[in-house]
Amino acid sequence: MPRPFALGLTPPDWLVRNLQPQQAPPVNRPAVARAAVALTLPLALGLAAGRPEYGALASMGALSGVISDTADAYRMRLLNIAVPQLFSAIGITLGSLVYGHGWITVAALTGVALVSGMISTIGAVASVSGLLLLLNSVVGAGLPMPGDWWLAPLLMTGGGLLVLVQALLAWPLRAGVPERASVADTYRKVADLLAATTADTTDAYDTARHAVTQSLNQSYDLILARRARHHGRSPDLVRLLAQLNAVTPLVEAAPAVRLSGRPLPAEIPAAVRHVAEAVDTGYSGPLGLRLPTPTSEIGKAVDQALRHAAEVVTEGSPDALTRADDHLGRTAPLRVRAARAARDVALSAASWRYGLRLALCIGIAQALVSLVAVPRSYWVALTITFVLKPDFGSVFSRALLRALGTVVGLVVAAAILAEVPRGWWDVPVMLCLAPLIPVFTPRGYGYQTAAITPVILLLSDILNHQGTGLLVPRLVDSLVGCGIALVAGYLLWPESWHARVGARLADAVADTAAYVEHVFGPGAEDPTGRARKRRRLYRDLSAIRTEFQRALTEPPPTGRRAAAWWPLVVAVERIVDATTAARVRVKQGAPPPSAAEVDQVALQLRELAKGLRRTDVLYEVRSDLSGPPGSVLEPLRQEVAAARTITSPPDRDAAR
Repeated sequence: MPRPFALGLTPPDWLVRNLQPQQAPPVNRPAVARAAVALTLPLALGLAAGRPEYGALASMGALSGVISDTADAYRMRLLNIAVPQLFSAIGITLGSLVYGHGWITVAALTGVALVSGMISTIGAVASVSGLLLLLNSVVGAGLPMPGDWWLAPLLMTGGGLLVLVQALLAWPLRAGVPERASVADTYRKVADLLAATTADTTDAYDTARHAVTQSLNQSYDLILARRARHHGRSPDLVRLLAQLNAVTPLVEAAPAVRLSGRPLPAEIPAAVRHVAEAVDTGYSGPLGLRLPTPTSEIGKAVDQALRHAAEVVTEGSPDALTRADDHLGRTAPLRVRAARAARDVALSAASWRYGLRLALCIGIAQALVSLVAVPRSYWVALTITFVLKPDFGSVFSRALLRALGTVVGLVVAAAILAEVPRGWWDVPVMLCLAPLIPVFTPRGYGYQTAAITPVILLLSDILNHQGTGLLVPRLVDSLVGCGIALVAGYLLWPESWHARVGARLADAVADTAAYVEHVFGPGAEDPTGRARKRRRLYRDLSAIRTEFQRALTEPPPTGRRAAAWWPLVVAVERIVDATTAARVRVKQGAPPPSAAEVDQVALQLRELAKGLRRTDVLYEVRSDLSGPPGSVLEPLRQEVAAARTITSPPDRDAAR
């Protein structure tokens, strides 16, 4: 019988969370094939032409494309891969121009780091673009590039475009399929949510509701991003958007079913899954749904919502679908969004703070390697570039996982560099290593680092011919880079010591107060405005959940403080659910609440939000929420009271 670990040998929770692999989706086989071809083919062509260094540069560009190849929809692939490749080419050009210029190099890379950090705050594509801009600037400034100044960016861009061409090969045959599959998945998630309304525990329902929110976010992002590129209304887009909007009443009915305590017949979730199949296949014929006769107000709401969704899904006329409610409206033109993003970046304190943090760390790294004679120590700045990405996860966590992943990757690289002769043997080795990147990346940053490290070292050795002499310096450089990122980019910034859950949750609570007033106030008859506010609330709460999970990987006391917020995160989600459920009941004929009731609830929520902004520790607040018995707001009052009476952990002093 195995002996249990002594208490002192038990690893802390934050360390376990960091080392646990993330739950990954099934392996994306097309992405695996694209990575294998994109990283191996340039290498083979370079060897065949007698210029292996050219092949290595093209493979480095392909590596950037493989890292960016994460989208399902073809138009999103085009955006996710092409835009970062443009910044990648700019970066390698700038870096190569300042190569070997001493303090000019330090100043140039520090300036690039500032710009990279600031544009990274715009969004996901901008974040990857900023990463590759700085990454390739560091590579260009640290390695001598073969040929003229324009050759390296041309080769690296060519490697990235090879990934893009492969990713778009099936576009003419499968145009619109990823978007349709995403909408169908949303319907299936809604079916799971309706089935979970009768679950014995709240965890199952909360998990299903979160899955619906994530699926809605992804589907709207895909469809609206595609719609923004069409000046006219494409029939396919009209149909997809109408189908996605039609699922909103079902989503709104779910919390009402949950609060009613009356289970839905099993035929209801099954019918929603049947509708999902029609969406997935593009079927527009009669569905032949056999729905049970509703026996309650909430049952009628679900029945009406489901029949409406089925009608929209099977409607074949674009003209009829055009009249459907456009809950989120048309996305602003690209030039308008670009100008808005540039203005926000220039005026945002958060973008300046992150840009300055990154610039400080890169400046320290480059100054260090300029003063200390370390050959090809560009790896220090590379490590900082990867680690200091708060939008990709906890800086502390990424530093830890970067160090561990580098060690594992170096062990693999050591075996390759020691036993495999350079030349044509590099091709089969790369053919084996490249597919591991898309396989391990979804499992976490440490796994991605372990997969990428031997690839980068193999390509670096083709350029440098240092063999196993690369290994120890790269390990030292990685540890130095992690140390600089932790000290100058983490410990020296007070905001790193606090979980950001409380501040974001306070904003969500204030928005919830506005949502309550809108739902039962003058805007009650505005379904479009109501849907927009609810979608924004749920999207914000989904982001807060992500921030919470990120904060749990921080060491004490930050992780422990973050854990204390979880009951309140759930409480706020239930407040939004209770508000939506009350609105459904009013729509089905229940008496609407008085203005005084609505004002009282909104006042309590705003007081809670104000209190959350003043402290990092939860505290008990007395609340007096009374109202007429039988009011539709009674469940909402109970949820607000529960949220306001959540207390701090028993060890209050430790939480501080």
